[in-house]
Amino acid sequence: MNIERRAYKRVLIKLSGEALAGSFDHGLDPKVLKYIATEVAAVHNAGVAIAIVVGGGNFVRGETFSVEGGIDRTVADQMGMLGTLMNSLALQSAIENQGVQTRVQSAVNVAQVAEPFIRRKAIRHLEKGRVVVFAAGTGNPYFTTDTASVLRALEIDAEAIVKATKVDGIYDKDPKKHTDAKRYDVLQFSEAIDKRLGVMDQTAFTMCREHKMPIIVLDFNQPGSLVDAITGGPTGTIVGGE
Repeated sequence: MNIERRAYKRVLIKLSGEALAGSFDHGLDPKVLKYIATEVAAVHNAGVAIAIVVGGGNFVRGETFSVEGGIDRTVADQMGMLGTLMNSLALQSAIENQGVQTRVQSAVNVAQVAEPFIRRKAIRHLEKGRVVVFAAGTGNPYFTTDTASVLRALEIDAEAIVKATKVDGIYDKDPKKHTDAKRYDVLQFSEAIDKRLGVMDQTAFTMCREHKMPIIVLDFNQPGSLVDAITGGPTGTIVGGE
């Protein structure tokens, strides 16, 4: 299967929790929230249906907190899920301030602040032009928000996953350490595995490969990068094919 850049009509954007902290060590940076909301609104205004999965690492990283804090891993992961919920609510408010209706659906039951995740309802929101933010990962411990993003993308029939990072694509080696690092424009799943390029965690990456779900890795800190990549532009690295 050839890997071609094209315009997508429905995508899922994966954001790290750390990205929302911005210049802070933890928590939320209001300037970053506004920037993200502006970029998401631009994609929405281009006619693309958008879902978002956000991590919770700016509050709690379950695995790290379990090891360093002496807390049971399941409990630590549940705390991390609540961190993603706080991030999701913040994103909802920020995106709606840009004039785009947004709904939060949570994999854990928090009826007072978010809808439960219901696949058909999520798809209906997207069809009505609303952004949907999926909170609390898969709702299960030991599963990352990378895996949750792939799961939700498949459930809502998204055409691609956009992984928003601090790097403008995938390189053959660390570009911060090696000036001769080569950036890939397109990359096959098998190549990424053979070259041990850490695109996503193994479970998430395997799911993408099995279901032929393209992944676009880009630098979200570059204004306009999201719109460009999703509408078929050359931004970032696209992973797909076999």
